[in-house]
Amino acid sequence: MRGLEDLGRTRLSKHFFLREFLHSEIGSLHGIPNIPERPDLAIARGRALCQTLLDPLQETLGRIFVRSGYRSPTLNAFGNAAGLNCARNDNPLECHVWDFPDVPVAGASVVIPWFADRYDQGRDWRDLAWWLHDHIPFSELWVFPKLCAFNIAWRPVPQRRIDSYIVPKGCLLRPGAEPGEPSEKRAARYADFPPFRGIACP
Repeated sequence: MRGLEDLGRTRLSKHFFLREFLHSEIGSLHGIPNIPERPDLAIARGRALCQTLLDPLQETLGRIFVRSGYRSPTLNAFGNAAGLNCARNDNPLECHVWDFPDVPVAGASVVIPWFADRYDQGRDWRDLAWWLHDHIPFSELWVFPKLCAFNIAWRPVPQRRIDSYIVPKGCLLRPGAEPGEPSEKRAARYADFPPFRGIACP
């Protein structure tokens, strides 16, 4: 227990600790511990995710709510087999298992309350997607209807892919492709967003 407490207290970045990425409703309900099998890998990749993607998001758009973060291979495989919205462990786009030795990826499903309020009032999800594309070096982005939550993934070499389950559904941007909207049109979509802020730690 002491070791697990210490693991949860591991600081990943300015704003995030590992503990908030370990909570799992699936694990809690079915009694499956969500503990990294290779903690060093999970920590290293979690730090890359938080420092590169999530910290700048929170600095700019306010508090981020983490809906789903790390999943152990055992937990993720169970969730997939039980039809609980978990991709297969061998799915090349699976981003929640951070500690496969040969798959350098870390991702999380998050909600930005600042944008969720605007989305509830009819704001186009693509405004956020293009802002993310133009400011955050994510690898993959998957956008969902509830609260405009999205999966965001870090990889050492980003794919720069955007997909959505919100109308218009499908792939907004394929890996290696150029955006279908010119930069001026994209910028007009998010002209009212707060100025982008990177991280400046003391």
